[in-house]
Amino acid sequence: MAKEKSFYTCSECGGTNPRWLGKCPHCGAWNTLVETASEGAAAPGKNRFGDSFASLAGTAEVTMLSQIEAVDVARTPTGIDELDRVLGGGMVEGGVVLIGGDPGIGKSTLLLQALDGLQRTGMPTLYVTGEESGAQVALRSRRLGLDHSEVRVMAEIQLQKIIGTLEVEKPAVAVIDSIQTLYSDQLTSAPGSVAQVRECAAHLTRVAKASGVCIVLVGHVTKEGALAGPRVLEHMVDTVLYFEGDTHSSFRLVRAIKNRFGAVNEIGVFAMTEKGLKGVSNPSAIFLSQHSEPVPGSCVMVTLEGTRPMLVEVQALVDSGGPSPRRLSVGIERDRLAMLLAVLHRHAGVACMDQDVFVNAVGGVRISEPAADLAVMLSITSSLRGKPLPKGFIAFGEVGLAGEVRPAPRGQERLREAAKLGFSVAVVPKANAPKKGSREIEGLTIHPVERIEQAMDVVRGLG
Repeated sequence: MAKEKSFYTCSECGGTNPRWLGKCPHCGAWNTLVETASEGAAAPGKNRFGDSFASLAGTAEVTMLSQIEAVDVARTPTGIDELDRVLGGGMVEGGVVLIGGDPGIGKSTLLLQALDGLQRTGMPTLYVTGEESGAQVALRSRRLGLDHSEVRVMAEIQLQKIIGTLEVEKPAVAVIDSIQTLYSDQLTSAPGSVAQVRECAAHLTRVAKASGVCIVLVGHVTKEGALAGPRVLEHMVDTVLYFEGDTHSSFRLVRAIKNRFGAVNEIGVFAMTEKGLKGVSNPSAIFLSQHSEPVPGSCVMVTLEGTRPMLVEVQALVDSGGPSPRRLSVGIERDRLAMLLAVLHRHAGVACMDQDVFVNAVGGVRISEPAADLAVMLSITSSLRGKPLPKGFIAFGEVGLAGEVRPAPRGQERLREAAKLGFSVAVVPKANAPKKGSREIEGLTIHPVERIEQAMDVVRGLG
């Protein structure tokens, strides 16, 4: 076999060049050439000697989709319920998981706890650290109370040695911490470069699929919060998890952005303690402020994170502004806030043109679904008028530009979650209210509305 050579490919146009240049000679884009390992250029459908691939390698078997037997994927629980929820039930044989997050947020801590739990069930595990020494990993395990852990640890960053160790050790689950520290001898670029990250991840993915070992890759993030490296890194793996949360808060969220074996946008909630990360069984308690009495500008909504309904408090503060009033929001899209203020003025007669409007989702949670619209508008109106909403009040629903209140998905599950936590009054879209003849939700009085004006009238009647 010919020795692999390196050349440079433009990420914009796909053109190649034998050496690196600051500017692509084909399309003129700057800083787009990345190193690529190959045995040489070839014509489409042929190898570099001009021979047809079909004549050399033969063909692969083709099967009709209806003839393929579909089987459920076996999952191995890690023992950490919140992590298993995000993974879709646990680790999958041959699966590749990519987890990213800010430095110091708890990625290594969580994975070390998960490996220890798997090892105690009898599964062979391997922790490959490229950022720390074995002694530093041991110190962390002592702090987490894992004094007698039998998790095998290797400090190495060379890809070929890691793959060789995986073949010899044959672990069921292996953690690579982190993919940006690895390098392959086939490339001359430094560890962490686009080419190295792509090649190392591709090799490890092939090893996972061929051997059945579940590999967890830890990834660095950029200043913008995206995973560092090429976008293809997220396409290669089976599951992508993001670690979220404020480093000044003890609570952390693990969110599934991609999952071939489970639900997308599922979240797990953790609390950072002296003994590591502990799962939070009732995350709604984090996102609800403990007011002894109702206060103006506060409205509780039920949001849906993956398959989990959660109660979140939305707070609004409306204050007299200057000639250029501000619209600021935390946890809710600012552009959507501006749209809701316009709908509130046009269809409900609530004017905030000369007022500063501040909106915040309590607990640092980010609400991306439009079902938060109704709660945001009611909290703004409550703050502007200085009148609190009734005790035990919740609201959810999307509000359109015409003032209509649209239904939210899985409304019955949201209402049952609110009733379970003691809420007694709900303003919801008419389509989400229980149908006639269906079982009522005990302890919850539901007011269905079709337009934002009706919602305002219901709130005034309750007050």
